[in-house]
Amino acid sequence: MDNEAVMWRQLFQLDASLELSLQRQLREQLVSAILDGRVSDQKPLPSSRVLARHLNVSRNTVVIAYQQLIDENFLIARERQGYFVNRDILAGRVQQPNNPRADSDAQPVDWLKRAVHHPSGLRNIVKPDNWQSFEYPFVYGQPDPNLIPVNDWRECSRQASSVASIHDWARDRVDHDHTELVEQIRLRVLPRRGVFANEDEVLITLGAQNALMLISLLLHNAQSVVAMENPGYTDARNMFGLMAGEVRSIDVDDSGLVVDSRLDGADSIYVTPSHQSPTTATMLLERRHELLAKARETDAVIIEDDYESETNYLSDPVPALKSLDQDGRVIYVGSFSKVVAPGLRVGYLVAPAPLVRELRALRRIGYRHPPTNNQQKLAHFLSLGHYDALVTRLHKVYRERWSVLGDALNTHLPEAARAPSFGGTAYWVRGPDALDVQALHTAAMKEGVLIEPGDVYYDDPASAPRNVFRLGFSSIDASRIAEGVSRVAKLVRALS
Repeated sequence: MDNEAVMWRQLFQLDASLELSLQRQLREQLVSAILDGRVSDQKPLPSSRVLARHLNVSRNTVVIAYQQLIDENFLIARERQGYFVNRDILAGRVQQPNNPRADSDAQPVDWLKRAVHHPSGLRNIVKPDNWQSFEYPFVYGQPDPNLIPVNDWRECSRQASSVASIHDWARDRVDHDHTELVEQIRLRVLPRRGVFANEDEVLITLGAQNALMLISLLLHNAQSVVAMENPGYTDARNMFGLMAGEVRSIDVDDSGLVVDSRLDGADSIYVTPSHQSPTTATMLLERRHELLAKARETDAVIIEDDYESETNYLSDPVPALKSLDQDGRVIYVGSFSKVVAPGLRVGYLVAPAPLVRELRALRRIGYRHPPTNNQQKLAHFLSLGHYDALVTRLHKVYRERWSVLGDALNTHLPEAARAPSFGGTAYWVRGPDALDVQALHTAAMKEGVLIEPGDVYYDDPASAPRNVFRLGFSSIDASRIAEGVSRVAKLVRALS
């Protein structure tokens, strides 16, 4: 192999085993090489025949890639001279100095000192990036690739890629949401929870967490008191902790948040009543009425995070707090992450129109509106009935996994107490008092099992129990659950 062939093979690493075609790989790598300045604009590129021979691909693969780059003005074809990099494509690009930091007098900014907050130091829920490579991934909130409705989503993506659709979603909507998506949420999604809202009472967000951030930015300051569950949703606690003066922890029991005098003086009360995060306890109807009465008595607002409302296996879902609200003091937060896909990052909130108006104005300052193309695809997904079909399918699959996991825990870990569960996609497990769940987590990973330590959900790391953990089942097939739990049980006994 001559030196020229070696050079071009090093520059273009084509892999026939990838999903992308060789032509697509070559095109992308050519563009990258041109923009990075690794291909000279003074010399011609190899002819299609020569480059095809160097890379061991068909000549047609190179011809198509070259022609696409000519059409896109990356290359120029000069008669009898060959293909050249178009200098115009490089115009205006700043050339980086060899060593921009070589100045010995430079004084780097101390960014940590300047930062008003240090969110990187907060305790967070952490999942390994390679969780899918584990044989028994009991991780929470991640999808089973086999359950993603790929064909349905492709259909909706094609519809959103028509010329008329692109013209519609490409324009700047400033602070407006996609009308059809709002309508579908009002007519298809909210009524499942007994919630009915007008158009001006719904706001689309970048997932439920973004909704919580907007709410907290608007309603909380250094004098605000936010009451929330303990254990509770870690990201919500971190968020409120950055924006409110006090985050007050309230115990939970088998019926969810305990309603008592500790709620007195709270400006906001954050709850996850459908399936308490992380214990999965469902707040019973009587407790919901108690909470609403308490909020009215103390003039508090309630932030209802209904993140997992579609998974109830033993009875009909308890009505959402928002559906029982007579005062308009409940802000309802929902998301499509647990049903469609967490990577979609589309959520919504429902609140009285005056509050939504202010939240919309706040959202505009931050990012105007969520990407309209994604809103449109999701609107199609809902209107074509794909969402309802997916909910039905997931309910069947998750109910089986929920049952299998419950049976496996009864068989292999009968001594482990766990909160009563009516649904959700996880079990909250309390092991023997002597168990160190961090040690369990580390040992389990070596056995191909992923569990989630539970101490991160408590407000005080020093006093948090060390023997609780969560077993999610959204991403693990039912056939693997029993063996996975068996391995966990053996490790629990060895470490207790």
